[in-house]
Amino acid sequence: MKVTWEEPAWQELAPAVGRTRLPVWDCTTGLVVGDGAALLVDTGSSLAEGAALRAAAGRLLGPAGRVTHIALTHPHFDHVFGTAAFAGAEVFAAVGMPALLAADREGLRADAVAQGLDPEAADEAADLLVLPHHQVSGEWTLDLGGGTRVLLANVGPGHTAHDLAVLVRGDAGSPEIVFCGDLVEESGEPQAGPDAVTSQWPAALDRLLALGGEDAVYVPGHGAAVDAAFVRAQRDALATRFGVS
Repeated sequence: MKVTWEEPAWQELAPAVGRTRLPVWDCTTGLVVGDGAALLVDTGSSLAEGAALRAAAGRLLGPAGRVTHIALTHPHFDHVFGTAAFAGAEVFAAVGMPALLAADREGLRADAVAQGLDPEAADEAADLLVLPHHQVSGEWTLDLGGGTRVLLANVGPGHTAHDLAVLVRGDAGSPEIVFCGDLVEESGEPQAGPDAVTSQWPAALDRLLALGGEDAVYVPGHGAAVDAAFVRAQRDALATRFGVS
């Protein structure tokens, strides 16, 4: 399926790969298009945001296309609360994330409200929260058809205990694209909340760099796309910040 990236908010990263930066929290969502299948990387901060993403993806994919797969990079509300808008999609996440989401709906809701999400929107998203159907403990390859293959890699812990990266293999002349989740942030200093595993975060970035290599385009969870040198510099800054090698 060929996509013309005509949605003004979407940036084309490669012929079958695009991303958009959502408002308010500047959260990145990615779209990878195959032949008859499409993968969305993260779903936004509310059902309304998820519905807007579904509509935008529908305009890009055309009447015969829809989002069939979702990869959730980590269990924070601004990356998972829109998932219920994508009925029928197969949802993937790092191993252990379904149990965490099931046990911590109230914590997610409270964090969303504390960060400024309307309480009613937070209640709705928490009540309808979709638990991932598939857990990635190592690596999982998805074949989206048309030669588009995506590697899901459990590279954490780091930003959380459940960090999933998404690697889209490049064709000849196209770079590999790595969706990093919040293991990497460009628009501000990486945020380390109470669920961060700071002692292992630099090692997670080492695994991320090994996954993508020197020539890949790395897409942070927040901010502009970056290169390997940026990821390496952030890795070293985190090691200094947290006192690990």
